[in-house]
Amino acid sequence: MYRQGDVLIVPVAEEAVPSHVAAAPREPRDTRGRLVLALGEVTGHAHAVVGPGELVREPGPVGRFLLHLPQGGRVVHEEHGPIALPKGWFRVIRQREYVPGSVRIVAD
Repeated sequence: MYRQGDVLIVPVAEEAVPSHVAAAPREPRDTRGRLVLALGEVTGHAHAVVGPGELVREPGPVGRFLLHLPQGGRVVHEEHGPIALPKGWFRVIRQREYVPGSVRIVAD
């Protein structure tokens, strides 16, 4: 398991990747060529992956992602140290905060 700020990255065994992922649309890269896992609404900073890979948004209101890194990669952010990831599949989860009656995404 890996964490960078409010983003948790959990390895997923290839056989556990849902079958819908093969046909699901891929998230586009940003103007800098990165796969953005979470964007800071206030600062514009981003938790992003550099290098080859694909990012698939899972269906549903939570907006979790599946990340595929065929050669491994690095997660970067302007205010955190980079994290090296091995090749494979990962579930990307944004930290959430419980507020009575609702759930809110945490922004760092």
